[in-house]
Amino acid sequence: MTEQINRPRGAAPDRLTMPAPARTRLVEVVVPVHNEQRVLAGSIRRLHAYLTGTFPYGFRITVADNASADATWRIAQDLCRELPHVHAVHLDAKGRGRALRRVWSASSADVVAYMDVDLSTDLRAFLPLVAPLMSGHSDLAIGTRLSRGSNVVRGPKREFISRSYNLLLRGAMGAGFSDAQCGFKAVRTEVAQALLPAVEDEEWFFDTELLLLAERHGLRIHEVPVDWVDDPDSRVDIARTVVDDLKGMARVARRALSGPAGLPVPPRVRDARLPTGMARQLPSFAVIGVVSTLAHLVLFVLLRTVTPAVAANGLALLVTAVANTAANRRFTFGVTGRAGALRHQLEGGLAFLLGLALSSGGLALLDLLVPDASTAAEITAVVAANALATLVRFLLLRSWVFHPRRVRGNG
Repeated sequence: MTEQINRPRGAAPDRLTMPAPARTRLVEVVVPVHNEQRVLAGSIRRLHAYLTGTFPYGFRITVADNASADATWRIAQDLCRELPHVHAVHLDAKGRGRALRRVWSASSADVVAYMDVDLSTDLRAFLPLVAPLMSGHSDLAIGTRLSRGSNVVRGPKREFISRSYNLLLRGAMGAGFSDAQCGFKAVRTEVAQALLPAVEDEEWFFDTELLLLAERHGLRIHEVPVDWVDDPDSRVDIARTVVDDLKGMARVARRALSGPAGLPVPPRVRDARLPTGMARQLPSFAVIGVVSTLAHLVLFVLLRTVTPAVAANGLALLVTAVANTAANRRFTFGVTGRAGALRHQLEGGLAFLLGLALSSGGLALLDLLVPDASTAAEITAVVAANALATLVRFLLLRSWVFHPRRVRGNG
């Protein structure tokens, strides 16, 4: 892979100084692009004007072109010559995560950030995003479209998919942040450079993996409600992204079983504040939950070819619920032997009924709102409902079915 870097003439290679009043701290804003010749120039000029006119810190804008096949790279070079403090980096391989890794890992700024080239997020949220990092109060900051204070304009399909994905993260992975996918994030540079070696994904799951890793190490994540307007020209392959995200979640959950990665980040470990045993149980439950979700989706798709959606969902959920309870009994809660196994399955059946009610209700609502919905839409509805059911299932299994006093009493 070859890389090219363009810098404005006369600019220092690493640190930039602004006209009086002096801005002594530096934020590097990365704008990853791939075939964005239509909007690149207008967006960078708008971002540059905002930062020059109102931003109290020094700044550097880096256009990270990842394998564009149109005029994007030429436009980026022209912008470097036209605007001070604008740089451009070219990578031969595609991937938003790859582009961010390349720039962030070499940055000398105090804070690194990124935003989508369409500038869907109102730029007035950028200073509230960065300020907690500059003060040292937080380690990472994300824009969220799912807060009550957010103002979001987008179609119902993308709204449903986004909420479903974040609900799945909270239910299956125990995520504490609300919006993993908003293209508006910032990180203290030393934190980013400590986390990046452990982040494997190079594409769309990069953000989620970075945030999950940060939470595992007790880092503080600040959330900023944003005003956000959907870009109708988005070319994200939703089906492929969903599959890649599920694979990424399974991989992250599997790695979590080995414990903290021992990265050089501040030692504010959240596990010490978790209830006894939960730090060990959550990773195991997450792995089993992701595997169960994938198995449920496979069975649902296969059965859907011969039965109605509600029946296919019920059969698939029944099979995976039995396997899920058995796996959690053995690996998450450490219960072995046949004693109490039937009772555990029967009590775990309540979680099955809850999941069935939620997913069947979701399918019924989808059919009401979108008659003749596609299989992809049905899968999304099932995933969203199961995410909520997963969270409730963990609480039921931990506080009731496999509560230590009940397990000991059974033995």
